[in-house]
Amino acid sequence: MDAKGVQKRLSENMRRIRKEKGMTQFALAEKANISEATIKSVELCLNWPSENTLAQLANALEIDIAKFFLPQAHSIEIKDENQKEIKKIIADNLKLYVERVLEEFVS
Repeated sequence: MDAKGVQKRLSENMRRIRKEKGMTQFALAEKANISEATIKSVELCLNWPSENTLAQLANALEIDIAKFFLPQAHSIEIKDENQKEIKKIIADNLKLYVERVLEEFVS
């Protein structure tokens, strides 16, 4: 799965989760303390959100951040190697994020 595919999955999952929670884009933006335009741009695959924005969105939706990137059980079948690749991408990005946060505390 390439970067565009990961971005599309993020977009679809965020929209689906937001709707499952009964939230409008405006309500999510308010709860996450970000602009409604940011929500729209992520859901339309126009921009990648920053790590901070992703964390704010996950907190506002009360989910683990990884749920933005995981395939849905009811979606098309995903081959095992794709699942491994997705998990590795998520793990690598989370590792980098944790390392940066830890550096800030040490500095």
